[in-house]
Amino acid sequence: MIKVNFKDPAIWLATWFGCGLMRPAPGTWGTIGALPFGILFLAWGGLPLLAVAVASVCMAGYWAAGRFEDQAGEHDSGAIVIDEVAGMWIALLPTALNIPLVVAAFLLFRLLDILKPWPISWADKKLPGAIGVMMDDIIAGTFVAVLIVGARLAGFG
Repeated sequence: MIKVNFKDPAIWLATWFGCGLMRPAPGTWGTIGALPFGILFLAWGGLPLLAVAVASVCMAGYWAAGRFEDQAGEHDSGAIVIDEVAGMWIALLPTALNIPLVVAAFLLFRLLDILKPWPISWADKKLPGAIGVMMDDIIAGTFVAVLIVGARLAGFG
């Protein structure tokens, strides 16, 4: 069991309210846990609200991941999934709530997060601390967003 203080709000944020504690595949659970919030932000406030939410979760995630790492004494614990939240929300930005594009964003994000092609793998292995925890998923989400924009420009969605 992970040695962290579950009374600390940073721990609940880092695990996205416990999604990161679910097994197997906590990253997938964290991404699933991120989806309804991202979709609601898009539905309620469109791209501007989701963009503000992305910026906010990136900053909060950096803080929460750092607190989690300090308490757990390990780098990039699988229980930290706030990075998946940030990446998934970035991937959702260009989907315009088009269901096939939302599904594609989810699947592509999970694929890139698992396979970690360069430069995602570089960020995962080379960046220290909380920035390393967050940045690989931010890059993966950005790649997916670019792919979704390309799909939309090509007439899909």
